[in-house]
Amino acid sequence: MSHEVEKMVFAGATPWHGLGTEIDDATNFWDAFKLAGLDWEVETEPLYRMGAAAQVVGEQVKAQAAVRTSDDKVLGVVGPRWTPLQNRDAFKVFEPLIDSGDMRLHTAGSLRGGERVWVLCQLGLENTEIVPNDEIAKFALLSNGHDGKLAVHFGFTPIRVVCANTESMARSSKASKLIRIRHHRFVKNNVEKLRDVMNLADQEFEATAEQYRFLASRQINATDLHKYVKIVLDVHQQEEDELSTRTKNIIGKVEEFFLLGKGNDLPGVNGTYWAAYNGVTEYLNYEKGRTNENRMDSLWFGQNGNLSQKALDTAVALAA
Repeated sequence: MSHEVEKMVFAGATPWHGLGTEIDDATNFWDAFKLAGLDWEVETEPLYRMGAAAQVVGEQVKAQAAVRTSDDKVLGVVGPRWTPLQNRDAFKVFEPLIDSGDMRLHTAGSLRGGERVWVLCQLGLENTEIVPNDEIAKFALLSNGHDGKLAVHFGFTPIRVVCANTESMARSSKASKLIRIRHHRFVKNNVEKLRDVMNLADQEFEATAEQYRFLASRQINATDLHKYVKIVLDVHQQEEDELSTRTKNIIGKVEEFFLLGKGNDLPGVNGTYWAAYNGVTEYLNYEKGRTNENRMDSLWFGQNGNLSQKALDTAVALAA
């Protein structure tokens, strides 16, 4: 299943996959932690090779297993210096900010059978408006991997995380301002210190929003839209008759999203470089790749994440 949600809680609208337990401001913070299914810990254990006689191999390969203590499930293979950030410690980062009213818990849960977890809080700040009726909400995200592949990510994002796809989008989006922290013995202290950089992250978030507003202030015609998409796809040196059928179909799909994509019909968005950029990102997030899982993996680790950043940089350059 593309959502890959093991268990979660949510406030507000029900996620698209229909899963999770609904919470509100009256829900106790630590009750929500349990309802999200995060009340378990991770320990590291030696790796063994099963055969005629069990053989310890962890020391030989300098690796160990990350194991969930509640059910002894192996979540991943990690290095000898890898230190888990426990779910409870991740939740604690947000507790004083929620108690003060600066944030409220929005979604939280685990993905891929506990391999990855997240906590998302909505900030008490006003949404950032790009054009009238086109707002970007501000969320604070802590995303963490117990699988040995994903570092801790913490900071601002405009994306509501409710599944594996949106979690990966939040980390890959240039609109997100996330700090990456490696898993080592100082991981807990470093995450707690991240509270001190929230104001700086907010300033950077607003700086990106200014780029969006600039794109919304610049009109783009059909010829320049076609040129923009070809540059993003790195086929701008090719003549039209040299383009493959697949490339032509991709360009056509992006141009369709430019006209009919989510929110692109709003006054002040329609016909602008902002709509062009949205067309590219909508294609990357919902169309590119054979399956939802392939799109997710590409946004996490590969080409789609790079193309999304290139699409923004190219739009700003051409609009200028």
